Amino acid sequence: MNANTYAVILAGGRGERFWPLSTSRRPKQLLALVGRRALLTDAVYRIRAIIPEKRILVITSADLHAAVCHLLPGLPKVNVIGEPCGRDTAAAITLAAALIKARNPNAVFCVLTADHVVGNAAVFRRTLKESFARAAAADVLVTIGLKPAFPSTGFGYIETGGRLAGPTKTVFYRVRRFVEKPNERIAARYVKTGRFYWNSGMFIWSLSAWERALRRHCPPLARLLDTLTPLAGRVGFYAALKRAYAGLEKISVDYAVMERADNIVMVEGAFPWDDVGSWSALEQHFPKDGHGNVVVGNGELMESSGNIVVADNGLVALVGVDNMVVVKAGAVTLVCRKDRSQEVKRMVEKLRRRRDAHPWL
Repeated sequence: MNANTYAVILAGGRGERFWPLSTSRRPKQLLALVGRRALLTDAVYRIRAIIPEKRILVITSADLHAAVCHLLPGLPKVNVIGEPCGRDTAAAITLAAALIKARNPNAVFCVLTADHVVGNAAVFRRTLKESFARAAAADVLVTIGLKPAFPSTGFGYIETGGRLAGPTKTVFYRVRRFVEKPNERIAARYVKTGRFYWNSGMFIWSLSAWERALRRHCPPLARLLDTLTPLAGRVGFYAALKRAYAGLEKISVDYAVMERADNIVMVEGAFPWDDVGSWSALEQHFPKDGHGNVVVGNGELMESSGNIVVADNGLVALVGVDNMVVVKAGAVTLVCRKDRSQEVKRMVEKLRRRRDAHPWL
């Protein structure tokens, strides 16, 4: 890869669906949920084989800055940027774009997630390389889509148009539209057509293409880019960032740009991928016992089936319990039905309204 290529990893989420193991001080991306390394560490290791760490930027929250720097000692500290407050993915990408533009106005950069699981790293990297080449050659916004394994209601979808010609094995398509997370009936219809792909939240584009997209579709973020770029690396940068963020609305990259742009190209990600969106996702990454239970840590089960048990400390024992999620982390124990594991975030929101909840969140 040439010196114009950069990578941006978004690492500001709180992973509330993985509470109580994931907390505000140690969120999902900093945890080794499905392997030996933290998810964020894996994200950096996957990309550093083709982009050196000096050109990898991590956007996180200000309160996680020290933890991320500690987790990634090989990354220059100036490449870890703490947002003063959360303003969603479009602002985070624009913040990174300002820093990249100050270093290299001719840059092409990818936007990657910090908390997903990606298999077959060689195919993943090949997909990125060929996407970088396409993004460098044309004014396009490249997004990575995944062929649906089932009619998921947890992902947005990308509807593809015609296939684009190219000399490589990697498949590119024109994009007709981005669509929000559907209900079960609509998701099943999408999958049946064969034209729809899961939206992975990973993108590749040139700095100039991103800037043009902002000026056309989201002027407030174009102004953010103009404000921050000349201040990058200077003493007043973080003060200006704080002032600018205070006046921004939260807006996702999908809503700000991708649902509005007409120059989007999708590359098919022909590699295993999982966003590890809730506790039930652990069934895809850990072996089950003879009764369909997944046990991570110290658990003892009797006459129980289909459960997910995570014991970060101590012992969890189940008797005659089926299809439950039981997580013990420190002083907190979570018990919920497996088919409602997506709703753990609602419990976190409820606890946040309690005056005494801070030690547990």
